Amino acid sequence: MFLYQTFYNFRNLKNDTIDLSSREVYFVGENGQGKSNLLESLYYSAYGTSFRTHNESQIIKNGEKAFSVNSMFKKSDDDMQKITLVFENGKKRIDKNGKRIQDRKELINTIPCILFCHDDMKFAIGEPECRRFFIDQSLTLYDNLYIDDIRNYKKILKSRNLILKNHQYDLLETFDSQLAYYGLIIQEKRKKAIFQFNEIFGKIFYEVTGIEGVKIVYEPSWKEIITEKLTADNKIITEKNFPASQDIINLLLSRQELDKRFETSMSGPHRDKINFIKDKVLFVPTASTGQRRLLSLILRIAQSIYYTRVTGLKPVLLMDDVLLELDPDKRAKINSLLPEYEQLFCTFLPGEPYERYMKDTTKVYNIKGGEWFERSN
Repeated sequence: MFLYQTFYNFRNLKNDTIDLSSREVYFVGENGQGKSNLLESLYYSAYGTSFRTHNESQIIKNGEKAFSVNSMFKKSDDDMQKITLVFENGKKRIDKNGKRIQDRKELINTIPCILFCHDDMKFAIGEPECRRFFIDQSLTLYDNLYIDDIRNYKKILKSRNLILKNHQYDLLETFDSQLAYYGLIIQEKRKKAIFQFNEIFGKIFYEVTGIEGVKIVYEPSWKEIITEKLTADNKIITEKNFPASQDIINLLLSRQELDKRFETSMSGPHRDKINFIKDKVLFVPTASTGQRRLLSLILRIAQSIYYTRVTGLKPVLLMDDVLLELDPDKRAKINSLLPEYEQLFCTFLPGEPYERYMKDTTKVYNIKGGEWFERSN
């Protein structure tokens, strides 16, 4: 649970400390007043990066040269985590309990946050890389080794593509074996994650929309090997297994001319496809805008449940105006299906009926011009 945050030149927020020590905290205000900035600061403390920009100089308050945000997060009665992030002179520093962090992956498992925002629509209607990102993000929430796997694969892929572009073909053999090694690890972990996601996602989607049979289908770029086995009672069963590393090396060799022609790697996990299927047909192209919005929302709910099932821990939920476009019935259903959480932060416009979602302990802040004013219940 976040206990408090202290800001210095973070966006338009006033340089002060905000008390966050409630299980539910609502930020209410007109657009442009600082509601999303508060959620951004929470996400920034959890992951050391913003969900709104890759250019951190944009976060600095106008006219200033640096910013910082300090957070106190209570994991348990005897486990308090103090996170300090400072950005100045174009460089970022992250301290965890007074100790400098050299790699952001050391921070990721400290404060598990799940963000719900409008940009999540890209998981439904965006390019394939958006859905790959979502599954990879779900895995990196708890698996530090997967962070290394993804980094290593991307590094090798970049080198292999450079070799193809420069026509240094004699070096391909070395990079093919490494690409196969890390690529197969990624594919296997993605397949397992999507299998577990399907146990959660389809049921919730049906409960909210009444549409049955929508599932997530994983199509790895390196196809699985299909084998048939004869059982003791003479029945034939079909099995799908990932190819071995040598199989992939042979595949890359057989496709080398294609890679050379396009001067890039035409196969691998960077070209995996993840689709939403109903009755063996792509679901999204025929879905309504409302169904697509619900799909992206339910993906986040499934992500939260998945995280808890894998780790036994409850995440912090950050919900940025995501209920605004839903009709009252769908809002009620989504709220009733929210997963167990450690803490919940929501933003609302003043006219929204947020009171009906409140609990006795909910803390409500009115936000105006980067300042916050606690509302008494």
